[in-house]
Formats: sequence, structure tokens, C-alpha cells
Amino acid sequence: MGKKFFEKAEKAEPPETEEIAEETAEFDKKAEKAEKADSEVETETEVIDAEEKSQNYEELFDRYRRTLAEFDNFRKRTAKEKSGAYDNGVHNTVEKLLPIIDNFTRALAGGDGQAETDESPFYQGVSLIARQLETYLADLGIETIESVGKPFNHNLHYAVAHTEDPNFGQNEITEELQKGYIYRSKVIRPSMVKVAN
Repeated sequence: MGKKFFEKAEKAEPPETEEIAEETAEFDKKAEKAEKADSEVETETEVIDAEEKSQNYEELFDRYRRTLAEFDNFRKRTAKEKSGAYDNGVHNTVEKLLPIIDNFTRALAGGDGQAETDESPFYQGVSLIARQLETYLADLGIETIESVGKPFNHNLHYAVAHTEDPNFGQNEITEELQKGYIYRSKVIRPSMVKVAN
């Protein structure tokens, strides 16, 4: 049996080498095309991955900038509200103290003809309390509105009477009946005044 096999193999015609070479060349070309296609797919995938990463980075960075801007706005708004709340608190407190200060001023001015040099303990006590209140207002940043001899300003003064006085010019304040106060350019109470015609 072994002999027959070898005899048949010897009688069989060997395949042509040119056909084999062509098939091999064709196979090599297909293999090269497949490799090129694989490398192009890898390159495209890398480009797509790079684009996606870049796009994700831009989106995240944009979100970060917006969040930072929102936080900065929140911080500024909170600081402004805090300052406004403090200013409103000062304004309301001082507004309620003003009648008390006015009464101390009246008590000092109308002491039944007693002079400021009066050494009675009562007068000195009232005078001391009035000075403490004025110091307290100054420490808060409260300023008195200057009136006598100044031109009338409807934003700062409240005219309750007009007088004829040759010593003062027209619309000039001749007398202050009640002090006015201002806090950070906001009028707490306008001065009550008499104005020359």
C-alpha cells in the first residue's frame, strides 16, 4: 500500500509555480489592504477619541467657568445684602433714638433759664447723657445735617416756615427747629427749618 501511494504521488502533476506565485501575491495584497484598513480604523478611532476628549474637556471647562461666575455673583450679592441689612438696622435704630435725643436737647435748652454752667447734678446728668448719645451716633457714622446759613435743599431740609430777614439771602436757612441726620448719604430725618424769602 505504501508503494502505491508513492507511485501515485510521483505520477501526479506538480502544480505550476506561476499559479502559486500569483495566488501568493494576491493573498499578500489582500493582507496589506486588510492591514491598511485596520490602521485607518485605528487612526480614525484615535481622532474620534481625541475629538470626544476635547469636546468633553470644553464642556467641563465651560461648566466650571459658569459655576465660578455664579459663585462670585452669589458672594457679591450676599455681601451687598449683608451690608444693606446692617445699614437698614442702623437706620431703623437711630430713627427710634432721635425723639429721645430731641427730648434731651430740649431739656438742656429749656432748663427754666438755667445756664449750661449750672452745676446741679440733674443738669449735669442730662448733659452727660446727651453727649453720650451724640458720641454713640458719631461712632455709628451718623452725621448731623448742617442747616443755618446754608441754602435750602429739599433733599436735606424740611421747611415749616418762611421769614423775612435782611441778614439772609433768598432761600437761605435762618433757623433750625429740629436737627436732621444722615447716614452714608441716606437721610434718616431731614432738618426742620425756617427759610428766608
